[in-house]
Amino acid sequence: MLAKVLAGYGLIRVMSAKFHNIALVGKYQSPDVAESVMTIARFLRERGRMVWIEQGTASSIGGAGDFPVAGYERIGGEVDLAVVVGGDGTMLHTARRLAEYGVPLAGVNLGRLGFLTDIALNDANARLAEIVEGRFREELRFMLDAEVLRGGERIFQTLALNDVVVNKGELGRMIEFELSIDGEYVYTQRSDGMIVSTPTGSTAYALSSNGPILHPSVDGIALVPLCPHALTARPITLPDSCRIDIVLLPPQDARVHFDGQARFDLRAGDCVRMTRSRHGLRLLHPESYSYFAMLREKLHWSAPPRHN
Repeated sequence: MLAKVLAGYGLIRVMSAKFHNIALVGKYQSPDVAESVMTIARFLRERGRMVWIEQGTASSIGGAGDFPVAGYERIGGEVDLAVVVGGDGTMLHTARRLAEYGVPLAGVNLGRLGFLTDIALNDANARLAEIVEGRFREELRFMLDAEVLRGGERIFQTLALNDVVVNKGELGRMIEFELSIDGEYVYTQRSDGMIVSTPTGSTAYALSSNGPILHPSVDGIALVPLCPHALTARPITLPDSCRIDIVLLPPQDARVHFDGQARFDLRAGDCVRMTRSRHGLRLLHPESYSYFAMLREKLHWSAPPRHN
C-alpha cells in the first residue's frame, strides 16, 4: 500500500532498508564502463554484498571476472538493488527492462547531464556505501504504457519513462494528426510531431521544444508540439489519469519513438495510445540529493558569467 501511495504522488521518502543482493548494469560499448563496473563490483563485494553483472554488460566489457552473470529476468527475481553505471540512456533502458519487477535503481553517471544517474563517478563508492546500508532517498517516477493500434487491433506495445514522440520520421515536410483526450476530440494539428512527456522526461527532449519542467511529484503528462504550423499551438499539461490518442491522418506515414531508444514506423490511420502505466521506476538517491540543486547544476541556473 505504501508503494502504491508513493507511486501515485511521486514523493521522496528517506528510507532505511539495507541491500544485500546487488546487480550492476553498465553502458554498452563505452571505453570507461569496464573499469568502473569492476571497481564498483569489487568495492561492494568487500562490503559483504553478493554482486551480479548483467549479461549484456558482461559481454560488452569483455567478461565479468569471477562475478556471476545474470539476465534481466534473474536480476528482477533475485536482487534487492540494481546499480546503473552510465548515462540517462542506460537508466532509461534498464528502467524499462526491470519496471515489472519493482527493483530499485541507483545511477552512477558516466554520461553527459545525468538527470537520473545523479551519483558522480569520483564519489560513487562513498554514496553507494550509504545507499546499501540503508541511508538514501527513494523516489517513484511513473511511466507510460504506449501502444500502436491499426484497424482497432494492437500491433505494438511498450513502456516509456521519459516520453513518447510521434514525428515526421524521414519526411521533409509536416505531418497531420488528430489529438483526442479520453475519447474527446481536441484538435487537428499540422506540425513536425508531438512529444508526450512524463515529469521525468520534461527535462529531456520536451525541454528543448519549450515544454514545461514538471516536478517529479506532479501527476501530470505534458503534450509539447514540435514546430506546429500555428502560433497558438502551445504545450498542455494533463492529469496523469488521461488516455491520450494521436491518430495519423493521410497521406503521410510517420514514426513513433519511445524514450529515444525504441521506435515503430506508423502508417496513415494508425493510432498511438498512451496511458499511465501501473509500473514505475523506484529511483534511489543519496541522502543529500536535492531536485532543485540538480536542476541548478545541470541547467546552469545562477551560473556566474564567463570572462574571456
